[in-house]
Amino acid sequence: MWFRHNRVLLGKTLFLLVILLMVGLAGLGCVRGMQSVGWSGGAVSGGTLFVGSKEGRLVAVNIADESRQWSEPLKASTPAGGFGCAPAAGGGGCATAPAGVAIYGTPAVSGDLAYIGGYNGKIYAFSSSSLATRWVYPREGNLEPIVGGLTVAQGKVYFGCSDGKVYALDAATGDKQWEFETGDKIWSTPAIDGDTLFIGSLDNKLYALSATDGSQRWEFKTGGAIVSTALVQDNTVYIGSFDRYLYAVNAIDGSLRWKFMGENWFWTKPIAYDNTVYAGCLDGKVYALQASSGGEVAEFNLESPVSSSPVMVDSSIIFASQKGVIYSLDTGSSELKRLIDIEEAVYGPLCASEGVVYIHTQNLTLHRVNANTGTILTSISLKSKE
Repeated sequence: MWFRHNRVLLGKTLFLLVILLMVGLAGLGCVRGMQSVGWSGGAVSGGTLFVGSKEGRLVAVNIADESRQWSEPLKASTPAGGFGCAPAAGGGGCATAPAGVAIYGTPAVSGDLAYIGGYNGKIYAFSSSSLATRWVYPREGNLEPIVGGLTVAQGKVYFGCSDGKVYALDAATGDKQWEFETGDKIWSTPAIDGDTLFIGSLDNKLYALSATDGSQRWEFKTGGAIVSTALVQDNTVYIGSFDRYLYAVNAIDGSLRWKFMGENWFWTKPIAYDNTVYAGCLDGKVYALQASSGGEVAEFNLESPVSSSPVMVDSSIIFASQKGVIYSLDTGSSELKRLIDIEEAVYGPLCASEGVVYIHTQNLTLHRVNANTGTILTSISLKSKE
């Protein structure tokens, strides 16, 4: 028991150190000896998977033949490409050419464009077929670092920024349509339901905004920072907070429906199936809760913090623990099955297509696991040829 308790505590501590680095280095130049990191998830469109690599490039992977295309590297606006940077030759500070602009958010794809945000404070639109650059926002200068992912809807690209603002851009041109200011940094990804945008902020609040003009409809205050992306279903917003609660909020008026306390922060986006909400927590557990009341149906111990958002494959939910063990949870039988241990840390959200789960890790590798059998397929390198 002592060993198990301390192993879980170590996992929590390591993840907290990552968060502290994110907070502490967000406005700084660089830390000697560190390299930029990132945990972009994948987005599948038309048989192609798009993901942001540690080199600071958007990579397009053809799922059928495994061929790859790389965008031009994102340009750093400061010596640091992310929460750290590569050291200069001989020491004495940062190299002028960073290892790559960090990409933390998952790309968004719509029509013939793929969009991605960088830690350099810029949004990029690329041709989804050639990865040629179409537009960059802002054209001059840069915003504060962008950590969350992008959402495309109603002809607009929506994202949150470390300057505490939510932005909406014209999806075709990159022209700004509106902005809305919260009380602190935003690291979460916007969720759109109808004409309402839902997003959390480090100011402890969940906001509901008009997707058309950015006007505020309501706000809901929690007891901790929010970095989780909201799940919106049946007029209810499900979202986790750093106060250890998972909240269910009325999507119409922002009133509390219920809340459930875990043993640590809720970082990931929850997932719902058959009137049950499944939420991974940094306490190493996945909680299955009644969608209507928040009553606990079951809990599953993954023995390592869960900071990666899960995916559905048929009627099973695929989870990854932070230490790299991949699990399949059968929603019918509530059986948790250990699929495989990829033996690498997993921070970013999972992605699935045609029964295969894609897992992006820190070593420029896209791991592939058959969700039904647990078989590891040949991994795909995201390292560019340059």
